[in-house]
Amino acid sequence: MRTVFTALCLLAALPVAADEYGTTNPEELTWQSLRDRAAEGDTDMMVCASGYLMTKSGDHATARAIFEACAAAGYTGAMTWMSYMEQNGFGGNFDPDAAARWDRQAAEAGDPVGKFNHGVNLMRGFGIAQDEAAGRRLIDEAAGAGLPVAKRLQGAGYDLDEITPDADNWRYAPLF
Repeated sequence: MRTVFTALCLLAALPVAADEYGTTNPEELTWQSLRDRAAEGDTDMMVCASGYLMTKSGDHATARAIFEACAAAGYTGAMTWMSYMEQNGFGGNFDPDAAARWDRQAAEAGDPVGKFNHGVNLMRGFGIAQDEAAGRRLIDEAAGAGLPVAKRLQGAGYDLDEITPDADNWRYAPLF
C-alpha cells in the first residue's frame, strides 16, 4: 500500500507537460487552475465556491475574477459576494453604487439574500435612491423565503440597528 501511495505522489509531482495530445498532467485544485477554469467559462459550484476561499485569504483579484465569471453564469451567491467586495473595497475601490447593483441583480434573479441586501440598501439609500417602502417589501419577501436575518429585521420593526452596529452608521449614510 505504501508503495502505491508513494508512486501516486511521485506521479502527481511531475511537471505539467503538453504535446500533440494536449496537457498530460494538468494542474488540479490550485487557485490558478480554478481561476483559469472560471475565465474559460467553466463555472461549476466548485469553482464558484472557491472565490470565497480566495477573498478570505486576501487574494481579492482572483476572487473577483471567479465571482464575476460565476455571476455572469447566473450564480446569485457570486453576485452577493461581488456586492460584499465592492462594499468593502476588496480588490478595488469602495463602491456603494456597484455594491447596490450587484444586490439588485441577485434580488431580480430571486435570491433571498439578494432581496434582503437590496431591501436594506433601499431602506438606507446606500448606493441607490432611498425607498423605504420598496425596501421593506423585499425584506418581507426574503423573510417569506425563510431567511432568518430578514425575519429578525421584521421582528425589530425594520430597525436597521438590529442588523448593523450603530458604529457603522457613517458608512451607510446616503451619499446623495
